[in-house]
Amino acid sequence: MTGDDLAGIYRAYIACLNQQDWPALGQFVHDDVVRNARPLGLSGYRAMLEQDFRDIPDLRFNIEMLISEPPRIAARLKFDCTPVGTFLGLAVNGKRVSFCENVFYEFRDGQIRQVWSVIDKTAIEAQL
Repeated sequence: MTGDDLAGIYRAYIACLNQQDWPALGQFVHDDVVRNARPLGLSGYRAMLEQDFRDIPDLRFNIEMLISEPPRIAARLKFDCTPVGTFLGLAVNGKRVSFCENVFYEFRDGQIRQVWSVIDKTAIEAQL
């Protein structure tokens, strides 16, 4: 698989998230996915994302930077959204905030198998 192939799969995955097309998530995410060293499995990963959209109804994933070096992807995702209550332990309570997430993915057989994610909480704190 080339870097362009993997980047295409990743962009389709981001589109799936933004459309909240949960039945299609299994096309992109491995059954045994692990996030930040925590085994979630596909069902746990989906539950996490569904909760994110409940907590942030206007959530939209925007790719700001994408580097593809198979079997890995590195991305900087940009968010401009309005969490309804507490987010990352912060009382955001409907205030619009902008922040980034730096995230690395490892793919196996064309699916996301490992995720390492760091959200810029300091950027959110500065806006509250």
